[in-house]
Amino acid sequence: MRSHSVVTVAAATLLTTLMGVSTARADVGTAAHYAPPYLPTACYGKDGTRLPSGGLVAAAGDGVWDGGAACGRTYQVRCVSAAQPGVCVPGRTIQVEIVDYAPSSVSPASASSTTLVLSDTAFDAVTRRTAESITIEFQEV
Repeated sequence: MRSHSVVTVAAATLLTTLMGVSTARADVGTAAHYAPPYLPTACYGKDGTRLPSGGLVAAAGDGVWDGGAACGRTYQVRCVSAAQPGVCVPGRTIQVEIVDYAPSSVSPASASSTTLVLSDTAFDAVTRRTAESITIEFQEV
């Protein structure tokens, strides 16, 4: 019986690898939001052409910033909880690009010391916007 379960696990692992499904786990952190203007940024200065279209951008907190190496990194972000019930949009995952350093961003964040500060557009995409901060799962892509 043991050899059957080993074969099953091996087959499942091979299948997920071939399908391109990631088995990596996301990190858990917190996110706040901030409003425009988003320029200048710590990553791109006043060059608005470097910002992704659609407004799905974020400023990195100290834990993600990595001395500026976070600039341009893309993260999948999902709201998992908030202090108030019903804030998160169930099953919604977005991708944001790091364009700024949260402690030095031009616009103030809705809450301090968070893992990420999402643009209003990004925050609205994963929440019903009734919170200053949320708990998120995030993973670099």
